[in-house]
Amino acid sequence: MTTSERRKYDSPVRRQQAAETRERILAAGSELVHSFARWDWRELTVRAVAQRAGVNERTVYRHFSSERDLHEAVIRRLQEEVGDPLADLTLDSFGDVVARLFDYLSSFAATPRRTTDPTFVAVDDRRRRALVTAIEPSTEGWSEADREMAAALLDALWSVPTYERLVAVWGLDTERATEAVTGLIGLLVEAIREGRRPWLEK
Repeated sequence: MTTSERRKYDSPVRRQQAAETRERILAAGSELVHSFARWDWRELTVRAVAQRAGVNERTVYRHFSSERDLHEAVIRRLQEEVGDPLADLTLDSFGDVVARLFDYLSSFAATPRRTTDPTFVAVDDRRRRALVTAIEPSTEGWSEADREMAAALLDALWSVPTYERLVAVWGLDTERATEAVTGLIGLLVEAIREGRRPWLEK
């Protein structure tokens, strides 16, 4: 290839076209993730993204060297869409960041699912009733909605996913994970006994 041919191939027009194609691929990836019925990225394949973007798989691989590379680029796109919740995170901004993130999550087709297994449904129902009953003596005069909110917060702390994240992601051993969660439960219980609703406090 001659120098002039290389210049022609690497022209501003071609670079613009390549950028537009890459953008179309990323937009297709984002749209696919938003449409998934479950939080399962195994469906975010090069083939699925190529079909959604209206390009062939070779074109996707021209912009992203592997499926993992594509996934990482789509993650960055989703972070951009929500305003990158981790950028410049501070304690003062944390509540607003969570509110923005939860609002963004509502734009996805995937919704939190409750198990349909009768055994676990019965366990969840019993636990829910027990938590509401446990806080009733300390919440006289509270609305049913506030009672359920307090019980729900206690339930979120007392859950397998909470334990798993503390151990698997943060590397805490069982003792430290227990200390962390029981400490937070203690703060919440103290607030409830004082008649305070921490979720309403700013």
